[in-house]
Amino acid sequence: MSTELLVSTALLIGLLGIAVVSDLRRHRIPNLLILVGLALGLAGQTYSGGASGLGESLLSILICFGFFLPMYALGGMAAGDVKLMAMVGSFLPIHYALWAAMLSLIAGGVCGFLIVLVRGQLVQTLGRYWLMLKAQAYLAPASDEVAGKPFPYSVAILLGTLYSGYWQLVASGLGV
Repeated sequence: MSTELLVSTALLIGLLGIAVVSDLRRHRIPNLLILVGLALGLAGQTYSGGASGLGESLLSILICFGFFLPMYALGGMAAGDVKLMAMVGSFLPIHYALWAAMLSLIAGGVCGFLIVLVRGQLVQTLGRYWLMLKAQAYLAPASDEVAGKPFPYSVAILLGTLYSGYWQLVASGLGV
């Protein structure tokens, strides 16, 4: 396991931790945090891999951005979440960026389901989805429905990235 990978992983987890705290407190992820993270991720990948590391980091940014952009375009996610996922990509090799994005989406779905379940609105939410399927149209959640409230998606990005990072550490020989 290289020192660069350990430092990069620690930086990424620290930045994600700051993003989660900010998202939970203010429902915002600061642009400065994203810019600093992008710069650190690009610099780290360039340092460890040279020009090819920089190219891989840029491609990973695009992959993560591309996975989350449709959710933003459909109104299901805030711009800060898309930018945060792109920042995550700057730290990761392409295949781990792809896994981090997919696992973050899955973690978001699981978190959303758990929130609806804990708030006792599972039947109501499933009923709305059933109506959407029948009508083949989007039906916005009711004002009292938890599905219509903001969700700090940075938590799901952290969870998906941690799980992807765990597999990166396992593959590099440091696995627990």
